[in-house]
Amino acid sequence: MATQQGVLTHVSQRQHVGGGAQKKKSAFSCLPVSYSTLFRRLFFAPLCSSTMGKRSRQRNRNQNQNTGRENAGWGAGYADIVKENKLFEHYYKEQGLVPEGEFEQFMEAMREPLPATIRITGYKSHAREILHCLKEKYFKDLQELDIDGQKIEAPRPLSWYPDELAWHTNMSRKIIRKSPLLEKFHQFLVSETESGNISRQEAVSMIPPLLLKIEPHHRILDMCAAPGSKTAQLIEMLHADMDVPFPEGFVIANDVDNKRCYLLVHQAKRLNSPCIMVINHDASCIPALQVDSHGKKDVLLYDRVLCDVPCSGDGTMRKNIDVWKKWTTSNSLHLHGLQLRIAVRGVEQLAVGGRMVYSTCSLNPIEDEAVIAALLEKSEGALELDDASADLPGLRYMPGVTSWKLMTKEGQWYSDWTEVPKCRHTQIRPTMFPPKDPEKMSSMHLERCMRILPHHQNTGGFFVAVLVKKAPMPWNKRHPKLRKDGSAAQTGGPAVAPSPADTPRLLSEEVEGGVPEGNVDEAPQETGAGGERACGFDESSLLPQTPPSKKLKLFGYKEDPFVFLTEDDPVFSAIQSFYDLSPKFPKLNVLTRTHEGKKRHLYMVSKELRNVLLNNSERMKVINTGVKVWSRNSDGEEFGCAFRLAQEGIYTLQPYIRSRIIRVSVNDIKVLLTQENPFLSKLEEDAHAQAKQMGMGSIVLKFIPSPENPTEPQCPIQLCGWRGKTSIRAFVSRNERLHYLRMLGVEVFRDKQGLGQKKEEEAAAPDGREGVEVEEKDKEEGGAAGRSQGAEPEDGGEHGSSGAEDGSSSRRNDS
Repeated sequence: MATQQGVLTHVSQRQHVGGGAQKKKSAFSCLPVSYSTLFRRLFFAPLCSSTMGKRSRQRNRNQNQNTGRENAGWGAGYADIVKENKLFEHYYKEQGLVPEGEFEQFMEAMREPLPATIRITGYKSHAREILHCLKEKYFKDLQELDIDGQKIEAPRPLSWYPDELAWHTNMSRKIIRKSPLLEKFHQFLVSETESGNISRQEAVSMIPPLLLKIEPHHRILDMCAAPGSKTAQLIEMLHADMDVPFPEGFVIANDVDNKRCYLLVHQAKRLNSPCIMVINHDASCIPALQVDSHGKKDVLLYDRVLCDVPCSGDGTMRKNIDVWKKWTTSNSLHLHGLQLRIAVRGVEQLAVGGRMVYSTCSLNPIEDEAVIAALLEKSEGALELDDASADLPGLRYMPGVTSWKLMTKEGQWYSDWTEVPKCRHTQIRPTMFPPKDPEKMSSMHLERCMRILPHHQNTGGFFVAVLVKKAPMPWNKRHPKLRKDGSAAQTGGPAVAPSPADTPRLLSEEVEGGVPEGNVDEAPQETGAGGERACGFDESSLLPQTPPSKKLKLFGYKEDPFVFLTEDDPVFSAIQSFYDLSPKFPKLNVLTRTHEGKKRHLYMVSKELRNVLLNNSERMKVINTGVKVWSRNSDGEEFGCAFRLAQEGIYTLQPYIRSRIIRVSVNDIKVLLTQENPFLSKLEEDAHAQAKQMGMGSIVLKFIPSPENPTEPQCPIQLCGWRGKTSIRAFVSRNERLHYLRMLGVEVFRDKQGLGQKKEEEAAAPDGREGVEVEEKDKEEGGAAGRSQGAEPEDGGEHGSSGAEDGSSSRRNDS
């Protein structure tokens, strides 16, 4: 969901986002100092230029002086924002979206803080263990608490979310962050969020991915993906079966804002998937991609498309209180055209039989039903609204409306396009009004849309519609092009005459997806830069046509290249023998981020994403893809391999490793995670014997659960480690250490009151120590271990995104 604070960024989507020569310091030269700062800027400050920011701050200072704030006393703060907007109330009363007699209840709910909701990531095999830990350790401590006069209700699962993997509490995020009584719960949330095991996400934001009905083989496009909470859900659904390291499907996550793309990368990297690619494009003209299919070039059409468009965000007033004073009806009028163009581009890239979910965090019909109605009308039967009422049992919602009106910010109402004066024709468009033909309106079934009102289930406001594609879009059909031999080329649809003036047409008159299937070489080349197509429409239907974009700059902001290794690359010889890789290991899926010099890190992507990368390097601006599986450790060369295993990719890589694996027990894991460099003798007899027979170097520490011992975790655990001369060590980041220790029943808690940032609360450690020490050091016996996985700094040129910090700030996941 794009909030009002993102309007300034997204309204300017016509502008080319990749231009501008910049001196490259690193891939992070465009990023703020820290992720916490970046989150604050993106979510709590207007997205405007530095000049505008300075002027705004000066204007605020002048206003404070004029209102006598200097006489209010030393240390007086800014006045609270008044949660009142008469124009907003008048507008929604007239629209009749809220059931009769419930409007006051609706407004009261809008003024209340948004409660906190969390979602347990469902694709990892230990999701049930995390749920058990939550229920038994943390939720029990939250019952019958009284904080600042507010009685804290026990968390309860969202009734409509499958498998109790999403939970709701009446605590606001502010209470969770600030209350000392909730400090342990807050640290748990922060740590598990950084590890990718929990997402702190708004409840209504979880709905669109569920309605897409993702299967592991689906090709998915997330058009406006940042900050990435829904993208994370899509990735989880692809990895529903953790026994399959490379699902056939993949997620391509796009966002128009380059800086928000790096937030998206950070969110996606928590899930350690080889099936995600982050790209940076204007969603309204996102380029059509090519893939190799059975020896020929084909256009890439997606099985699922998530179209969560930028919107005015009036459904987010409970968490974004700035919307109260900034809301006006002109916001929706300005965004309607952009929203429709993005939706049109989405259905163009959707395969026949596929599903697209259109969603906004706005309650305004101009941004909701009007866009869907215009899309259905122009599709001429190619699209159909799906009835999703039975897909999420327990979810309360209002059906879509079939009549609505427009209002200007001056309070002037219009019920029909014929009433709009010519002076407003550039602001108000025909597609903003409901269709006049009753039969056409009835056939659209707009009542199948879903509008979630805040007071029904104590959530934010939201709108969602599910579209199913029945046939190619009518404006993608054209006369077949003659091949050189004189025969007609199949273009994916029957030959029809050019579209009339009142039908949307593509300026380049391309076929579906931008390239005729099986005839890519003969496709028109006069499209936008890098294969982008100009997505303008006839002026009578939409906003004026967008001018052609400037030439695409390869890799956008000078992103480092993606270089795939060949099967006979010299780097594989040592890796193959050291780890005894299976013959099925897909060497062609391994890539690095440099053409020259030593390879610092090796990454892996799925076969399908490799296909996309190799065929579209000049068509799209790729920010990041793949999961890190090996990192260079020069000290390891003397032991047989210069590359050590990376914890991020261990679940992807381990199925292909046939040596360097030590089977460990629960007690062994506790020792490895609570002690710096335990001697080999600290391990239990079985693991000790295995380690003694193994040479020094990188290893896999593997725990396999036993159904006969239900008191132990019932999920496999795989950790990267290092076998030293006389000791052994786990290479696991601090937050993941905390996660696994909690799963094993070891309580870890940091006293945040001034002195105890590195001090652990007393806990039962295996060796009888009072504290559980989980801080990483850069030492290893014999000097052969290198740096720990968590402490190792991420290199901008290699990664394209920073790794997780120490989790000191809560991550904002809800979009």
